[in-house]
Amino acid sequence: MRNSGQDGSKGNIIAFLGKETLFRGYLQFEGTVRIDGVLEGEIHSKNTLIIGDGATISGTINVGKVVCGGTVTGKVYATESIQFVKPSNIRGEIKTPALVIEEGVIFNGQCEMDTGVRKEPEVAGKGG
Repeated sequence: MRNSGQDGSKGNIIAFLGKETLFRGYLQFEGTVRIDGVLEGEIHSKNTLIIGDGATISGTINVGKVVCGGTVTGKVYATESIQFVKPSNIRGEIKTPALVIEEGVIFNGQCEMDTGVRKEPEVAGKGG
């Protein structure tokens, strides 16, 4: 994974789960969090999650922005963007308005891209 500042994230990392860390449960945070260990459960934030190239996450991620170089199994939802960098291995469902997948990343699953703003097309000749 790239050095701090090169991964597209904004702000300083406020929390870090190292390579030898195993966390099971519900994680909610503000700011930027980096995970290099194992997490099983749910992650919720309006901010940035960085998943290091040695990390393994199983469960549901629902954040503002994801930058991932690790292994994720489950659902990944991001309101801003998702960036998968080599050697990411993703298995599951992702939903985001903006997606970047580098060459060499493995992605098996479903992807939905939606800005959340839908406009009905105007039909000529219809009046009210």
